[in-house]
Amino acid sequence: SRADEELREEWTLLLWTTVAVLVPVLITLWCSFQRPKRKVQLKDLFRKSKHGWHYTDLFNKPTYCCVCSQPILQGAFCDCCGICADEQCIQRADRILSCKEIMTQRQTDGRFYHQWVRGNVPLASYCAECKQQCGTQPKLCDYRCVWCQTTVHDDCLSSLNDDLCDLGEFRSVIIPPYYLYQVNKLRRRHPDEYGSGWTPVLVLANTRSGNNMGEVLLGEFRTLLNPMQVFDLSELPPSKALQLCTLLPPGSVRVLVCGGDGTVGWVLDAIDTMKLKGQDQFIPLVTILPLGTGNDLANSLGWGAGYAGEIPVEQVLRNVLEAEVIKMDRNGFCHSIYFVLSMNNYFSVGPDALMALNFHAHREKTPSFFSSRIINKAVYFLYGTKDCLVQECKDLDKRIELELDGEQVNLPSLEGIIVCNIGYWGGGCRLWEGMGDEPYPPTRVDDGLLEVVGVYGSFHCAQIQVKLANPVRLGQAHTIRLVLKSSRMPMQVDGEPWAQGPCTITITHKTQALMLYHSAEQTDDDDSSASEGEECSADHIDTTSNTQETVTES
Repeated sequence: SRADEELREEWTLLLWTTVAVLVPVLITLWCSFQRPKRKVQLKDLFRKSKHGWHYTDLFNKPTYCCVCSQPILQGAFCDCCGICADEQCIQRADRILSCKEIMTQRQTDGRFYHQWVRGNVPLASYCAECKQQCGTQPKLCDYRCVWCQTTVHDDCLSSLNDDLCDLGEFRSVIIPPYYLYQVNKLRRRHPDEYGSGWTPVLVLANTRSGNNMGEVLLGEFRTLLNPMQVFDLSELPPSKALQLCTLLPPGSVRVLVCGGDGTVGWVLDAIDTMKLKGQDQFIPLVTILPLGTGNDLANSLGWGAGYAGEIPVEQVLRNVLEAEVIKMDRNGFCHSIYFVLSMNNYFSVGPDALMALNFHAHREKTPSFFSSRIINKAVYFLYGTKDCLVQECKDLDKRIELELDGEQVNLPSLEGIIVCNIGYWGGGCRLWEGMGDEPYPPTRVDDGLLEVVGVYGSFHCAQIQVKLANPVRLGQAHTIRLVLKSSRMPMQVDGEPWAQGPCTITITHKTQALMLYHSAEQTDDDDSSASEGEECSADHIDTTSNTQETVTES
């Protein structure tokens, strides 16, 4: 009957709908179960390999396997030499294709030759011989030198006039493999290899900072430089990475720190340790590629409020070479139970420290959630909004005494006190200068002075950040003494928060660090580079420094 026929059609439609839904789900589940097994096998291969293999589920540009020459969507790539292989060819690629040699001697004739890798050349690259664009054919074609990044067509390789490799545009920052070979052979620095314009750059990246760009940057810098001079701080602490400076010409090294302000402080502490070991002549100059959430120190030194890949790493290296040297004050923080911190940016007690404390506690519980600079700032905003209602830090003026250079300050009704060493605070706000009819002169990072301001609460902090209000300027001083008389209060130094009981805190000048200042880039919408020049002195510098420290007594 017609009713039975309609019923059969309905059941047939339901069956095919179920199959259409279930089959992809089952295939996805099967792949999900197989993927961990496959990744374990690949991880073991990657661990033993000389290549810097990384697996990807989707290449971001047309890519061809360097073994079978077939186009591939997923597979592995080496972030040192740039070879790519599909999953079936990885083992063979690892066996037959050599990687970038981080340490090797020159040829018998004393020369250093190109090391070519075929295929997958960078977009918009041009042949060194015929000057025409490379990599335009939809197949594995053309060559790239892993050291100087020169590209050449398949047909032009045999007619290339010069097969000598000069390390390319960045020869002045690359540590050549033959230099490391000589150092390893002689067990000391090799003065015969010193060049007049050689300023090797060490890259120290924190893969856990802010927007999680550290892993990508590590690969890009390993491609351009010697992988030996690129360090992952999640695997090797800066104190060990910086020992490479002792094998390089004294005073020539520049260190590029890819991370947040906390990572920069970590590196500067390691440099202080070098001074204690008597390695002053090897102290490097420090520059920043800001990957953190606030990045106030990077902003104060002209490197911007945050890096998200808007300029290529090649331009980053050019900026490092062009940067000016300045001295930056550093402050110590010593607790009565020998709890020691260094302060580069600011110290605070009150609502902004409370927000940092809450943020830090939740990030420790679920670190994977805090993988975006935008998310991090949104969480800070939520905690600030909560404190506007709760006001946990009210009556701070009744619980704290403040002295500036020995003179006691009569505090108004405040909820927070902030001590600044740099021009920026709170993710890009010029705290001391302010706005409106009463702007103050720009602060300096090398004058030994600390700026002290007060805030009325979280809402006042928010008003300051959007330029609707000024802070309560309490004064400038070389020495600051703060006494917490009762109860526990949230405190922070450079974004590292804790809850502190009654104590006495004394802040004075500790030492100075040699930093690199990027004068060509404005770091605030309303401020010119001229005002930045007032903030950061770029005179010729020697390495002598004053002494300063911060003492907390219970």
